Amino acid sequence: MIRLRVGMLFAALAVVAASVRSSDAAVQPFEINAIESRSGDYAFQGQESIQAMQILEDMTNKAGGIDGRPIHFTVFDDQSSPATAVQDANAILTKHPAFFIGPSAVSLCSAIAPLLANGPVMYCNSPGIHPSPGSYVFSSGISTVDTLGASKKFFANRRWTKVAFITSTDATGQDADRNIDAIFGDPKDPMAVVAREHFNPSDLSVSAQMADIKASGAQVLVAWTTGTPFGTVLRNAHEAGLDIPILTTAANLSDAEMRAYAAFLPKELYFPGTPAFAPDVVPPGPVKNALDTYFAVLKAGGAKPENAISLTWDPTFLLLGALRKLGLSATATQIRDYLASLRGEVGIYGPHDFVAVPQRGLGQNSVVIIRWDPATKGWVGVSGLGATPLR
Repeated sequence: MIRLRVGMLFAALAVVAASVRSSDAAVQPFEINAIESRSGDYAFQGQESIQAMQILEDMTNKAGGIDGRPIHFTVFDDQSSPATAVQDANAILTKHPAFFIGPSAVSLCSAIAPLLANGPVMYCNSPGIHPSPGSYVFSSGISTVDTLGASKKFFANRRWTKVAFITSTDATGQDADRNIDAIFGDPKDPMAVVAREHFNPSDLSVSAQMADIKASGAQVLVAWTTGTPFGTVLRNAHEAGLDIPILTTAANLSDAEMRAYAAFLPKELYFPGTPAFAPDVVPPGPVKNALDTYFAVLKAGGAKPENAISLTWDPTFLLLGALRKLGLSATATQIRDYLASLRGEVGIYGPHDFVAVPQRGLGQNSVVIIRWDPATKGWVGVSGLGATPLR
């Protein structure tokens, strides 16, 4: 039977209206460290993750904190730089915490991971890393293997058989390249890769790559890069007159990005997203209830359901649940083992099963293909769960 502790926690925290007891003012907050990008190429994602933590901090403290003690997120700015992220992690390690949250980019989490052979737990807010089972590193969201697999299923449903790719040469793009080989690499597959381009994230133009893609006869372009480099791809695709659908990583599911790139967005822009962006495709039940509470809390906090907020939301709830269960003095090993054993914990992505999917808890069945609607300036679900066709 699916256990609903996280779902129940959503409801409990949402309805508690009592303020923190006056005696709590004298209690030192329990510090939870985080590494996020306040600046640099990943600032879109980082700022949204920080906003999620601020909302959850306020929510938790209004509900009485944990064991009667308020919590506080201390956020280190990695400046979207792997070197700075490592410096931040080393500073956190001197505090000997059981865990920390973030960063939100593949390259940043990958740079930190080698430091954590013996803990603490790092819950990376990017789905693009693939931690070893049993390690102290966990990855938020749905693996790029599953999101690209779901995207391929969506293309087949749309009868798009000629696919072009452009990926960045950073860790995000390298991870995508490996998965493209695995998912689209069969020469007998009727879905053909007709163009495969690369670019450096610091490049100011990819016009040559766009010309090649346009000449390839591709029916859809997969642009697997995030933040500012994604804007470069969109701008040059528009300038080249490339009038085909574009699909990109869910990391770009950002209202701020859509506003920034509005002048050169394609007619059809798709994302392998999650139920949090298409609640209408989710049937009634525990996941729907968790989503309803999520939207209500975000609205009360003046926030929109951006991708980085959702990527931060469930991991933070799971970690707070670990502290409630194990106590504030829990060790890194206890936190790791607690997460690794969770099955059926319901959040806004659906039920988590860390036994079936180690270090992540989520699979392809949680993917929903999302389209940006320029008319309404909002997100629209164009598939069911698992990228299945809508009925």
